[in-house]
Amino acid sequence: MISLRLGDHARGPLEVLCLGSHPDDIEIGCGGTILRLADDHPGSIFHWVVFCAGGPRGAEARQGAVQFTNVGILKEPLLNEFSDGFLPFHGAEVNRTFERLKHTLSPDLIFTHNGRDAHQDHRFVAELTWQTFRNHMILEYEIPKYDGDLGVPSVFVPLSWELCQRKAAYIMDTFPSQHEKHWFREDTFLALMRLRGMECAAPSGYAEAFYCRKMVL
Repeated sequence: MISLRLGDHARGPLEVLCLGSHPDDIEIGCGGTILRLADDHPGSIFHWVVFCAGGPRGAEARQGAVQFTNVGILKEPLLNEFSDGFLPFHGAEVNRTFERLKHTLSPDLIFTHNGRDAHQDHRFVAELTWQTFRNHMILEYEIPKYDGDLGVPSVFVPLSWELCQRKAAYIMDTFPSQHEKHWFREDTFLALMRLRGMECAAPSGYAEAFYCRKMVL
C-alpha cells in the first residue's frame, strides 16, 4: 500500500476545496477525512461550497462547515440557493459559479461527489468539478442512500474511532431537518466507515473511501 503525505510547508498551508450539492453532503461523504486533515495540518485553509442551501438548510450548512473544519481556517462558506433536485437545469448559473472558483482558487486537494452517484445533482457537480479543475488532485466521496449506488473505491483514509464518533455525532447534531429520513442515522454512517476500514485494514477498523480518476505521482 502506498502512503501519501499532503502538504508542502515551504509552499504554504494546505488548501482544500470542499464541494457539495446539498447541506450534509460534504459532512457525510468526507467529514472524517476533513476532521483528520484539520487535526494533522493545523492552519489548513478550507473553502466550503454548497449549491442547494436555500432557506433553513443554509444555517445547517454553515454550522456544518464550522464544526468540521475545527482548528483549520474556514473561508466564508459559499452557500448557493439553487433548487434541490433541479441542479442540472440551472446549468449555466452553476457553471458560472465554478468559473469564479477557478479564477480565485488553486487548491491542493478537492473533495467532490462521485461521478456515478445515483442523484442527478451529485453527478452534475462531479462533472463540473472535473471540467473546471483539470490539473488538481480530486477525490470523489460516496454517500449511502436508498438507491444503493455504492461501488468499489480505490483510495482510503484510515480514521480513529474517536474521529468516527465525532463525525457521526456532528452530523446528527447539525442536520435536524434530515432526521425524519429512515437512513439518516449514526449507525448508517458508522457502518459504511467500518466496511471501508475492513477493506483497507485500517488499524482502528474504520476509514472513509474515495474514487480517484487520475493521480500524478
